[in-house]
Amino acid sequence: MTKRAEAVLAELEDHAKVKVGAIDMDGVLRGKYISQAKLRSALEKGLGFCDVIFGWDTQDALYDNATYTGWHTGYPDALARIELDTQRRIPWERGCPFFLMDFYRPDGGPLEVSPRQALRRVIQRMERMGYQAKVGYEFEFFLFLEDHHEVHASGSRPLTPLSHGMFGYSAVRTSRDQDLVHQLFDELRDFDVGVEGLHTETGPGVYEAALTASGPLEAADRAALFKTAVKEIAAQHGLTATFMAKVSDKLPGCSGHVHQSLWTPGGDENLFAGPEGGDDAPGLSPLGAQFLAGQVQHMPELTALFAPTINSYKRFVPGTWAPVRAAWGQENRTTALRVITGPGRAAARVEYRAAGADQNPYLALAAGLLSGLAGIEQELTPPAPVVGSAYDLTDDDAPPLPRDLGAAADALDQSAVAREWLGDAFVEHFVATRRWEVREFQRAVTDWEMKRYLEVI
Repeated sequence: MTKRAEAVLAELEDHAKVKVGAIDMDGVLRGKYISQAKLRSALEKGLGFCDVIFGWDTQDALYDNATYTGWHTGYPDALARIELDTQRRIPWERGCPFFLMDFYRPDGGPLEVSPRQALRRVIQRMERMGYQAKVGYEFEFFLFLEDHHEVHASGSRPLTPLSHGMFGYSAVRTSRDQDLVHQLFDELRDFDVGVEGLHTETGPGVYEAALTASGPLEAADRAALFKTAVKEIAAQHGLTATFMAKVSDKLPGCSGHVHQSLWTPGGDENLFAGPEGGDDAPGLSPLGAQFLAGQVQHMPELTALFAPTINSYKRFVPGTWAPVRAAWGQENRTTALRVITGPGRAAARVEYRAAGADQNPYLALAAGLLSGLAGIEQELTPPAPVVGSAYDLTDDDAPPLPRDLGAAADALDQSAVAREWLGDAFVEHFVATRRWEVREFQRAVTDWEMKRYLEVI
């Protein structure tokens, strides 16, 4: 056992249990409590964790089209290892210690289908190229007055939002709901998630949080834990929080923007900062312009990685603050990519606005980084920036994003850049899981169909 592991055990010797968890294909935290003795064993030789975590959907329905695991393998245990760098305490669970886990093959190599390992693979290649990344996430989410039981009992009936009407940046509403707001802000900070800003967004019961920027793996860990933490804290107030991309056809969707920049290996210089009036992307360096070009070019084929659900594509509607095409603009919130060049050189970055709040944070970031880094390797030049509304563009101006999950899965399956950077094993497994999701939806009879056809047809 390493000295670090021994130190952790000594630090936690007064705790009878700790909580451990891992993120599945859909970005959902799956976990359990283990005893002090089990923690010692896990730190010495790893922990057996049923590999069904990568073999079922959000409803625990088993994939019938995946080769990694299934009835044909008997759903054996996968080797999970506790990631010591993720140690934290859960303030709303009596300070219970918590660790994230990741998955490895029996020979010690990374398990290819793990989303966290997929991001690590991208990060490792980026570091071999001589770069570090700084990443910051933003998430929008709805809060409803109904608790878990009431949500399930409601069926298709509308839920009651925490507040009514459209009131972004409301000082009144945050004050009225201050018990919840202060607990979110303070306990997320104590949970080492780091909330930089928290405010109401446009819509009934909608909030937006900006997380503190950090290195890419740490940022993705924090983003994944943020979504779970918000749900858990909201539940303590009798509320339900959701990060669905679109909860109503009458309201904007929930975004999950990912801010990205490349830095020198020591993290001292932002390599995206460039002279004003640059030819390809004003305000960005030539390197930043190549990164941006890669993101524009490869975004359509990678859409399934940052828009992973059926509901994701209901968000891509003109005039609702969500993009519909792979295009970029300078400080333009109608485009899929927003270039931000200030204030100050350290602030130069690209905001990946196409990603929704329903993302798996590891995969949304992997899509952004790998496409940008591929643009650098390929020495791409970005198209002209969008001036004005990107909703006015045509197919001749900029390629559209896939209109549904099936088309996005097919595009990812055919993506050479995804397979090169993430590996065939990951791409094939993830595509299979998205095609399963499409088939589940195709079998469903929706409320829309019942209302539209039952009486008339």
